[in-house]
Amino acid sequence: MILAGDVGATKILLEVGEARSGRWEPTFSKRYATRNEIGFPDALREFLDDWKREGGGGGPIDAAAFGVAGMVDGRKVKMTHRPWIVDADFICNRFDIGKARVANDLGAAAHGIDWVAREEIVEIQPGHADPLEPRVVLGVGTGLGISYRVNVDGKLHEISGEGGHANFAPLNATHAALWETIYRAQGRCSAEDVLCGHGIQHIYGHITGRGAHVAGAPDFPESAEISAGADRGDSQCKAALELFADCLGSVAGDHAVSMMARGGVYLVGGVVSKISPHLASERFRQSFCAKGVHSAVMMRIPVRAVRSERIAVIGAARMAAELS
Repeated sequence: MILAGDVGATKILLEVGEARSGRWEPTFSKRYATRNEIGFPDALREFLDDWKREGGGGGPIDAAAFGVAGMVDGRKVKMTHRPWIVDADFICNRFDIGKARVANDLGAAAHGIDWVAREEIVEIQPGHADPLEPRVVLGVGTGLGISYRVNVDGKLHEISGEGGHANFAPLNATHAALWETIYRAQGRCSAEDVLCGHGIQHIYGHITGRGAHVAGAPDFPESAEISAGADRGDSQCKAALELFADCLGSVAGDHAVSMMARGGVYLVGGVVSKISPHLASERFRQSFCAKGVHSAVMMRIPVRAVRSERIAVIGAARMAAELS
């Protein structure tokens, strides 16, 4: 029996199940809102108690793995947007689990792509993905996460960092104006300030002349409301998502050209799952491929959006299966 988890800034998804024939088959799954008043061990205890109450606790958990939104330090992850540390050794000892691993959530997502059902993957730019060449995975949700997958001696390995906190580099005058709006408000503009749920709010504020979004600002729509407005045909909401797709294409292309990601570029995360139709646009592809002398090469790199919001827990399950 395997325990897998996706521990994010706004939600925790935990699942128990088995890995069979290269697929994850959960038998019990629960989603929890991340709460400030509890720590991760308490959330995990609550999940395991729920599992037992519903008749699933008949056997031991052989291995566990968790994708966590934060920086990995050995066998621990310190979360970026929550005051939590997720510790693999502590989890083993506290919950009597034989083996455990913690990973960055985007590293887990990168590890899970090959286990995602085909119908959950949307083509943004066509192309042939070489399975032994580097991949880039961008996770767009509460924040912006970036992971690479590279070939080392014939085996693919994830390299996860904090690339979302690198500076946002404007591609053109439109991007530069957005950069200036955010910079004036907070003294810096990172890629994450543009490309996450909060980034959609910044872009909407810029387009409507209200300036960068400030937490708690009255009558300022949430990112989900802006997305819904675009779907209804609201011109300002549509313009916000078009500029978002434009900026995402540029940043994704920067990482792809840095790695020559002939294994493909994958867009994942809660925001991607909700707005994937807006990403399959000419503006995204033009910005992605605008890399000067390498633009022709960029046109051949496949880009795909993963609509499943479970990709990190799927990847964590695959990691746990490799431990057991």
